[in-house]
Amino acid sequence: MGWMWTREHRARQAGFERRRYPTDLTDQEWRIIRPVPPSSSARGRRPGVDLREVLNAIRYLARAGCGWRMLPVHFGPWQTIYWWFRRLARRFLFATLHNIALMLDRERVGREASPSAGVLDSQTVKSPHALGGGGYDAAKRLKGRKRHIAVDADGRLLMVNFTAADVQDASGAEQIVRAIRKRWPWLKHLFADGAYDRGKLMSAAAYHDFVIEVVRKLAGQQGFQVLPRRWVVERTFGWMTRWRRLVRDYERRCDVSEAMIHVSMGALLIRRIAHP
Repeated sequence: MGWMWTREHRARQAGFERRRYPTDLTDQEWRIIRPVPPSSSARGRRPGVDLREVLNAIRYLARAGCGWRMLPVHFGPWQTIYWWFRRLARRFLFATLHNIALMLDRERVGREASPSAGVLDSQTVKSPHALGGGGYDAAKRLKGRKRHIAVDADGRLLMVNFTAADVQDASGAEQIVRAIRKRWPWLKHLFADGAYDRGKLMSAAAYHDFVIEVVRKLAGQQGFQVLPRRWVVERTFGWMTRWRRLVRDYERRCDVSEAMIHVSMGALLIRRIAHP
């Protein structure tokens, strides 16, 4: 017996076809997001823009990798979109949306909302406009910034820390160890590779009641092999680079780079929740 379309399938397909771009929010996604953004003030003039369209424009820019001035004109003036992006980023709206979506997605698959284990790793990317010029990563032969991230056991982003590219992985992870418990209070176990087996990081982890388990390469390993736990964070980097704005770090400020990452990763989680 062949697969047949139901009324629900046709309604869902019609909803996707009404969008102008693949990054546009569907009605199901907007219902999830709508309660989070701040409501307009009762005093003064009401905003003359549609916040849903603003979010559509920001998601389009992050996925397509274009500049602000290259946004399609039907989104409205790019200056308006940029102003709203900076305003929402200063209010940590994108981080809030991402974290709420992360907890909802964990509960959707039967996990606790707050994770208890995570994986550490870093990624060096070119950053041609970084303040101070960034640094040079001799191992990767790249000049730019380094993204130090922690993800949960399924690869959802928990925290990101930016440093110059010449900062060692263990040094960049120390800031994550100090700060991540404030956001995810039940997290206590972290997996990492051999670059994180450093005394200062281990001491900081012990002080903050963390266990860092180093997953080393297999005996006699030649070339690439999938290692337990560590492959999860590599997949997260793959998800990030699907968004062309994240292939390089085009931002001058680290807080703007972090907001772009939360826009991209939050969009993936929200779509996963709205369209399982």
